[in-house]
Amino acid sequence: MDASPIVQPGAGWRPESAGRGSEYAMLSRQVRQAGLLDRRLRYYAWKIALTALAFAAGWAAFAVLGNSWWQLGIAVFLAVAFAQVAFLGHDAGHRQVFRTRRANDVLGVLCANLATGLSYGWWTGKHNRHHAHPNTEGADPDIMISVLAFSGSQARASRGIQRLAFRYQAWLLVPMLFLEAIGLHASSIRAITRRSARNRAWEAALLGINAAGYLTAIFLVLPPVKAVAFIVVQQGVFGFYLGCSFAPNHKGMPVLAASDKTDFLRRQVLTSRNVRGGWLTDFALGGLNYQIEHHLFPSMPRPSLRRSQALVAAFCADRGLPYCQATLLESYAQALRHLNATGRLTRPAAVSAAAAALAQP
Repeated sequence: MDASPIVQPGAGWRPESAGRGSEYAMLSRQVRQAGLLDRRLRYYAWKIALTALAFAAGWAAFAVLGNSWWQLGIAVFLAVAFAQVAFLGHDAGHRQVFRTRRANDVLGVLCANLATGLSYGWWTGKHNRHHAHPNTEGADPDIMISVLAFSGSQARASRGIQRLAFRYQAWLLVPMLFLEAIGLHASSIRAITRRSARNRAWEAALLGINAAGYLTAIFLVLPPVKAVAFIVVQQGVFGFYLGCSFAPNHKGMPVLAASDKTDFLRRQVLTSRNVRGGWLTDFALGGLNYQIEHHLFPSMPRPSLRRSQALVAAFCADRGLPYCQATLLESYAQALRHLNATGRLTRPAAVSAAAAALAQP
C-alpha cells in the first residue's frame, strides 16, 4: 500500500466553485467582518524592535566575549535570532506587516538578504508556488526535492544513491536539517546569478554585504579554528531550527495528484497540519503553527492567526472537513512515520509489486 496516496478528485469530497458563493468566500467574509485581516502595525512595531535588539545584542556579546570557546553559546543564540528575523521576512513576503507592497518588500529584503544572507526574491517566488499548490506533485517545490521522497511514485522512481537515501530518509532527516542553511544559501546564490532574477543587482549587493560583514566579523574576533567552529554551529543550528519549524506543517499529510481539481478551501485545509501550544509555541514557530489558517489567508497578520483558529475550525466542522491538529512532538512523529513508510517502498519487493500491478490489464 502506498504510504502517501495521491489524492484524486472526488476522493471523499466534492470539488466546489471558487466564485462569490463558494464556501471559501463565505469563510472569507466572516474573517474580514471579524477584522482578522486588518494590519497590526503596533504589534509589528514592537516585534521588529525586539527582534532587532536581540540580533544586535548577539553580535555585541560576540564582540565583547572575544577569543573564547564560550562563543559557541553565542552562536546558538544568534542562530535563534537569525530564525526570528527570517520569520519576520516571511511575514513581509506575505504582505502581513504593512499596507503597501513596497514597504513589505523593503522589510523582507532587509531581513532576508542583509541580515540572514538569503535571497528574498528567490524565496518569495518559491514559497508562493508552494502556497498555490501545497503537497501537489509536480507543482509544489517543497516536495520536489532530491533528498526526500514524499509519495510512493517518487520513492519507486528513484535510482542508485538517491534510492538508498530515500530508503533511510526517516533516519537521515535530522542530520540533513543541520545542512538546511547551506542549501538555502546555495539556492539564493544560484537564483541571483540568473539574468531573469528580479532586482538582481540589489539582491546581489545585499547578499555580498552580508557575506563580507559576517565573515569579516567572525575572523577578526576569532582565530581560524574557533571561527570555523562558530560558523558551523551558528549556521547548523539556524538551519536545524528553520527545518524543525517547517517540518510539522505538511509532511505526512495527503499528497495531491497533479491533475487534482479540489477547491481552494479543501486543498489548503487537507494538506496542512496545525501544532497545538501556547505563547511559547507561537514564538518558537513564528506563527507557522497555525498552518491551516495561514494557508487559507496568507496575508493575515501573525497575531490574528490564533484569534481566527476557533472560527476556521468551527467552519470546517460544520462541513465535515477534517481539521488536523497535533502537539509538536506528535507532528514530528507523524512526519517521521510517513517518511519511513515511504522509504520502505524503495525496497526491491515493493518496487516489483508495484510494477506487477501496473502491468495487469
